[in-house]
Amino acid sequence: MVATGDVLAGRGSPRRTDDGYVGVAADADWAREVRRLADERGAVLLAHNYQLPEIQDIADHTGDSLALSRIAAESDAGTIVFCGVHFMAESAKILSPDKTVLIPDERAGCSLADSITAAQLREWKAQHPDAVVVSYVNTTAEVKAETDICCTSSNAVDVVDSIPADREVLFCPDQFLGAHVKRETGRENLHIWAGECHVHAGINGPELAERAAASPDADLFIHPECGCATSALYLAGEGTLPKDKVKILSTGGMLDAARETGATSVLVATEVGMLHQLRRAAPEIDFRAVNDRASCRYMKMITPAALLRCLREGADEVHVPADIAERARGSVERMIAIGKPGGGE
Repeated sequence: MVATGDVLAGRGSPRRTDDGYVGVAADADWAREVRRLADERGAVLLAHNYQLPEIQDIADHTGDSLALSRIAAESDAGTIVFCGVHFMAESAKILSPDKTVLIPDERAGCSLADSITAAQLREWKAQHPDAVVVSYVNTTAEVKAETDICCTSSNAVDVVDSIPADREVLFCPDQFLGAHVKRETGRENLHIWAGECHVHAGINGPELAERAAASPDADLFIHPECGCATSALYLAGEGTLPKDKVKILSTGGMLDAARETGATSVLVATEVGMLHQLRRAAPEIDFRAVNDRASCRYMKMITPAALLRCLREGADEVHVPADIAERARGSVERMIAIGKPGGGE
């Protein structure tokens, strides 16, 4: 009998390209081999909501990055395979320092996390020496280490509200989430870094208005990182869109809302990978993307070939220096202590 791995090898091995590893089809042989190798390594497979559907379907757990990192920390598995972008695998390592953390392709970065460096944050802090730094979890370990308290998209308002009103707040790196927090808290001493996720920033207000006008009965699920979030709230305030249909939600919040909504159709403003989980959660609802081109090339670098290579070779391992990890862990734990940590993105 020919081993599954030999069959896969005969049909082509993973090949490295600039856009990720290719050369392996996500068929039944691939799925059996992935599960065999995961068991052999004692690994738990985690997949972010924006991953390819076949990666989501093979994973042990699917969700947002913070929820997955916390699941990994509580798991008995000695190895964590994080199918997501690099800062997410770093977060898993921060919360599980004694475990081996692998990412199927270490080149999978993040435009939002890259929009502020630790050096830039230190310079900003020097300009506001008494300010409290609040950083979105979508940041590098080095930035988290320079942060007083992290936040998620679902608890950012609660985190900022927990800070004394007379203290300045430096909020980074996402300007659209920062604008949402400022609008909700009414806080004038909140300074916002001008960073963005290139995918979410590209989902714009006119596009949302056009899609909503064409589907007047649809609910709108809008991620607060989106460039269209402010426009949607403005249109709702003006009466152009029904207020009760406009929902600003994290990815975890979208799944909760999908299970609870009475709508038969929903327009979704976030990365298109989220549609797979929404359709699984509520198959009777017609979920459609506001922008069907809103696909993150970095998320999609975690291909079936990359995952197979990762499990075969133990690549790519993620390391976070102990001093950086300890300081970064403190900023995450202070967020969790406030409560309502919710979803990571």
